[in-house]
Amino acid sequence: MSAHLAGIVRHPIKSIGYEALPRVTLTAGQALPYDRHWAVAHEAAKFPARELEGWAAKLNFVRGVAAAPLMAVTAQLAEGRVTLSHPDQGEITVDPESEADQLIRWLAPLWPASRPAPRSVERAPQGALTDVPQPFVSLLSTASNRAVSEQLGQRLDMNRWRGNLWVEGWEPFAEFDMTGREIRIGQAVLRVEERITRCEATMGNPQTGAKDADTLGALESGWGHRDFGVYCTVLSGGDVAVGDEVTR
Repeated sequence: MSAHLAGIVRHPIKSIGYEALPRVTLTAGQALPYDRHWAVAHEAAKFPARELEGWAAKLNFVRGVAAAPLMAVTAQLAEGRVTLSHPDQGEITVDPESEADQLIRWLAPLWPASRPAPRSVERAPQGALTDVPQPFVSLLSTASNRAVSEQLGQRLDMNRWRGNLWVEGWEPFAEFDMTGREIRIGQAVLRVEERITRCEATMGNPQTGAKDADTLGALESGWGHRDFGVYCTVLSGGDVAVGDEVTR
């Protein structure tokens, strides 16, 4: 079955906003440009504020697993400024570094008072502040999302999964059988590295911010695991656009 790229998504600030893109230029050995470029550290972070020297574990940052309302934030990055929008919080446009205080104040009502409070905005010194230290790009399948939707009996917005590249045209979960294989998308070549194990953040609705779907239970009951999507390494960079053929 022929396949094509159905979506490109980046998340300029880790766990705080998703942005659909029509095209992107991938670079060998790097994550998607400006994906998780910033992250909001909380007061229990294991490094001093504004002294992040390298990749840091996700437990140091504000995340959707601890606050489902964050899942409903959308983002738009332009010229170093990020516009964030939320159905309850309205909209704000900030430079995440020079206007970090404004961002944190806007974010505060969406974060549980019982959790360590947001304290600072950190920028990835290199690569991206993704959940793993390797500069991976995540690859997901629309057919797999439909399969989980059918298992649950409700339609799942693909942005629950916080992925980068979405492929249409594969059989459900076919991506799991591609570990170690190379695929071409547009001008870029990627190697599938490993499956992505999911957490409760995927239970949050990207439209409302409500925790309304047992995604993990559906994966476990239907397929005996909690995995969705795969991580890939960009072997050869180049331009990639929605609609490009995906070959393997």
